[in-house]
Amino acid sequence: MSHNVPIVAEQKPASVKNDLLSGLTVALALVPEAVAFAIIAKVDPLVGLYAAFIMAIITSLVGGRPGMISGATGAIAVVTTALVVEHGVEYLFAAVVLMGCLQMLAGVCRIGKFIRLVPHPVMLGFVNGLAIIIGLSQLDAFKIASSEHHTWMQGTQLYTILGLVVFTMLVIHFFPKITKKFPAALAGILACTGVVFGAKFLGMDISQVTFIPKFDAVLPSFGIPHVPFSLETLKIVFPFAFIMASVGLIESLMTLTLIDEMTDTRGRGNKECVGQGLANMVTGFFGGMGGCAMIGQSVININSGGRGRLSGLAAGVFLLCLIMFLSPLLAMVPMAALIAVMFTVVIGTFAWPSLRILNKIPFSDAFVMILVSVVTVVHDLAVAVFVGVIVSALVFAWKKSQAIAAQIIEKDGVKNYILDGPLFFGSITKFNDIFTPAKDPKVVHVDFLNSRVYDHSAIEVINKLAERYESLGKEIHLKHLSKECSALIVKAGHMVDVNILEDPDYHVADDELA
Repeated sequence: MSHNVPIVAEQKPASVKNDLLSGLTVALALVPEAVAFAIIAKVDPLVGLYAAFIMAIITSLVGGRPGMISGATGAIAVVTTALVVEHGVEYLFAAVVLMGCLQMLAGVCRIGKFIRLVPHPVMLGFVNGLAIIIGLSQLDAFKIASSEHHTWMQGTQLYTILGLVVFTMLVIHFFPKITKKFPAALAGILACTGVVFGAKFLGMDISQVTFIPKFDAVLPSFGIPHVPFSLETLKIVFPFAFIMASVGLIESLMTLTLIDEMTDTRGRGNKECVGQGLANMVTGFFGGMGGCAMIGQSVININSGGRGRLSGLAAGVFLLCLIMFLSPLLAMVPMAALIAVMFTVVIGTFAWPSLRILNKIPFSDAFVMILVSVVTVVHDLAVAVFVGVIVSALVFAWKKSQAIAAQIIEKDGVKNYILDGPLFFGSITKFNDIFTPAKDPKVVHVDFLNSRVYDHSAIEVINKLAERYESLGKEIHLKHLSKECSALIVKAGHMVDVNILEDPDYHVADDELA
């Protein structure tokens, strides 16, 4: 993620006050998301809330990215729906425990480093796609549930909710111009709540306003999932656990990279994998639905001044307090205030400069960026990232396949091909087109000093080239190959010229060397 993306937060050190206040703001924003994702997963809202505060607390303590917030997420909820519907919630808990184990294993095996393979256009597409998803997820708040289907709000109710949303967003936008010592998002929530109850005090009708749903909360208790310990259970649970683990790690590591850019610091990907895994394993044993890093809440935390581990810990503790002791007060917060906070996150998350540079960057990069955004919205993050990386790799391979060329010098009856560029599976056709064995003299030199042999396909094409020259009774001398390449040349191997001082030293991807 480059620094031209307008989401870089003001650089400020961690402080207890900022971490506590931003943690409180995040806790308020976690509630409706956790409840909504629990509904998507077809489980009780408390299952989502348990996951939210357990994930937030554990990842803040042992994760690899201070300031990043984890909790119940839509990406995980969508994956688990089929499992819950077909087998029940206990199988979900078992899948979450196994998911955690797989993520910890990924961290121990240092798989987190592979996030570096994600190209910049994929990162931009990821950010834009998630911003769109966050925005679209708020639209359900403008619908009314009926006996048969959901209908859009109309008339006074719609205008009231829209008015509160716009008012809260304006407060969030302008409040930092007054003071930056208090989180703007929390100020917006309090202002919106004050307006609603001020109107009620003045005798105005606020029946059109919706609030965070009430719920009866109890502390989660430890319990082993009630599922048969058998191979059949593993066959049911493992595919879901694997997908959940993959989606969770991808979203977490991508969010980690985003927060790195926002704070101009660097998190530890492998440690975050372990932290996510431990948090999910514990969540499964305490009746939670599992989760991963949350880009929306993480951005809220960073923009509110949260930098240290205390911010995530505070978010989890405050959320637990809200659930256990302040649920009546929580039910007084209008949903419009939280919708406004999330819309503000959408505006701050979307990489707006990416729209301006679409016609200035290579077409392939623009295509990948748009493709990842679309797949993220219509499918899910994991598939979008895989598609983006694969398409980017294919584009890269195609461009590199066109990069090989040769300078040809013929002197004293010897023809010299001085190669320049990579030789691999994608460039072998162009490599073959360079040579004219039938027209060449009796002695040919091929110089690889400015070229590099990458894989088995390249070795094979060199062998076949040697066969073509030998079949015509001509000599071919291969110069400046690495020791590995020389060992793999079967044809013309005796005509590989060795120069200890000049020959390069690199490895070739070939099974014969394994």
